[in-house]
Amino acid sequence: MKLTTGLRAVAIYEAAKGVLVLLAGLEVLSLMHQDAQHFAEQLVAHLHLNPAKGYPRVFIDAATNVTDARLWLLAGFALVYVGVRWIEAYGLWFEKRWAEWLAVTSGGIYVPAEAFEIVRGVTWTKILLLIVNVCIVAYLIYVLWRSKGSRIEQQSRGTGF
Repeated sequence: MKLTTGLRAVAIYEAAKGVLVLLAGLEVLSLMHQDAQHFAEQLVAHLHLNPAKGYPRVFIDAATNVTDARLWLLAGFALVYVGVRWIEAYGLWFEKRWAEWLAVTSGGIYVPAEAFEIVRGVTWTKILLLIVNVCIVAYLIYVLWRSKGSRIEQQSRGTGF
């Protein structure tokens, strides 16, 4: 697989994550002046989760205390995240070195948190997310390493070494 093909695949993946967060941000804004607790309870029930345990309970409790100002804040954070993902995707698509560094950094930040989540409780979803993320980060490190080597080789040819 050529490096360009791999970078474009990662770019599409990052852009898709941005689209999902944009949709979630719009959904958050649709809760303005609505009963957020009722929405949270319906979502938990639809996903067949136990509303009395763990994250579903935290989610319902958070929805109970939500205000319009907090919804705007969440939507704002979502918009910033979307912007970063799409800028990263653009840079990766056009093979920009800064985007490769951004992708390694932003992907690498999640690895310890994903590993910690697996320690807290193993699920196939958590394992899959960790594997995908580690593979992407490793691939991008390889791309950076390879492009560094080709840059050094070009410089040595240009200086007569």
